[in-house]
Amino acid sequence: SAKKTSNPLIEKRAKNFSIGGDIQPKRDLRRFVRWPKYVRLQRQRKTLYQRLKVPPSVNQFTQTLDKQTATNLFKLLKKYKPETAAEKKDRLKSMADSGKTEAGKKPTVVKYG
Repeated sequence: SAKKTSNPLIEKRAKNFSIGGDIQPKRDLRRFVRWPKYVRLQRQRKTLYQRLKVPPSVNQFTQTLDKQTATNLFKLLKKYKPETAAEKKDRLKSMADSGKTEAGKKPTVVKYG
C-alpha cells in the first residue's frame, strides 16, 4: 500500500465550529421536517400496527376485496338474503292452506353477527 505523503509546510488544524468559526457540516434534518398530514398518518399507522397485536377478527378487514370480486360476492349473498315479514307471512299462509309442512320450508339464509 502506497503511503500518503503529507506536505510538511501545511499544518493540520482541528475545525472550530463555535460562533465566528468554521461553517457547521450539513446535517440530515428530515426527522424535523413538518411533513404533510397524510405522510404523518401513514407513518403513525405503521408504528401502531408494529406495536399492537391486532386480533384476527379485526385484522380480516385490512385485506379487502377488489370491486369485481365484491360485486360477485354481493350477487351471491343477495340470493341468500333473509326473507321479509311479508314473504314469511305468505309462506306460512300457503303452508297452512296446503296442510303440508314440506311445501313451505324455511329458506336457507346467510347469518351474521
